[in-house]
Amino acid sequence: MTTVAARPVRREGIGSFLMDCATMTQRNLLVILRVPQLLLGATVQPLMFVLLFSYVLGGALGGSEYRQFLMGGIFTQTVVFSAGFTAIGLATDSREGIVERFHSLPMSRLAIVLGRTLTDALVSVVSIAVMIGAGFVVGWRINGSVGSALGAIALLVFFGFAMSWMGAVVGLISATAESAQSVLMIIVFPLTFISSAFIPSATLPGPLRIFAQWNPVTSVARATREAFGNPIAPSTLINEPVTWASSNPMLYSFIASIVLLAIFVPLTLKVSRGRVG
Repeated sequence: MTTVAARPVRREGIGSFLMDCATMTQRNLLVILRVPQLLLGATVQPLMFVLLFSYVLGGALGGSEYRQFLMGGIFTQTVVFSAGFTAIGLATDSREGIVERFHSLPMSRLAIVLGRTLTDALVSVVSIAVMIGAGFVVGWRINGSVGSALGAIALLVFFGFAMSWMGAVVGLISATAESAQSVLMIIVFPLTFISSAFIPSATLPGPLRIFAQWNPVTSVARATREAFGNPIAPSTLINEPVTWASSNPMLYSFIASIVLLAIFVPLTLKVSRGRVG
């Protein structure tokens, strides 16, 4: 007489969902604590960008004034690149069969990915703290109020959280962690550098200028600069053109983050269901 393994009964209710999310977040944090080298990319890399851009580009683009402008772009670049941690983490778990094991358990599939993205959001907070310290070393200062500065940090973490769902899709469809990182870099590098993260968009030619003006990376960097009380553009460079996005950077950044979540959260679930029936 043969027996058929019973399919796991998935728990229902918001309480069970939150418990699943907490469990997955705790699991991912424990992995980081046991392998602290995973934090190198979130701490050393931002520190290197701050120092290199400040002293390599800073001398040619306005010195100390450029450093005030630069930091908003470095903050934004770092949270965008955090999507790579999500992609690599999920690709590694998928390759090792861990994601499939989680799918076989009576837990929410959304919680599996949400735990990953929440973990990477917490890592982004660490990265931002490291960059604030590095910024003060190179002469950058927060000239806005404490409330505005906290609002800027919240916006950065939220935008990074939204971007991490793009990384989740890439991680789930990639065969290896290396391919996930390569695919994501092809996306985030143009998104980051065709923007006002490091130079005003007015210096870019035609179509690139238009793309940069409406690129959410530009609006997040601008909103961060405004909240920290930093200059929008060094006096030695061309000022930003006025658009609705540049006039309302905080609102535009929030809307862009919501749109990213509306696109990639359902897409992540679709990809996840396609991996395991």
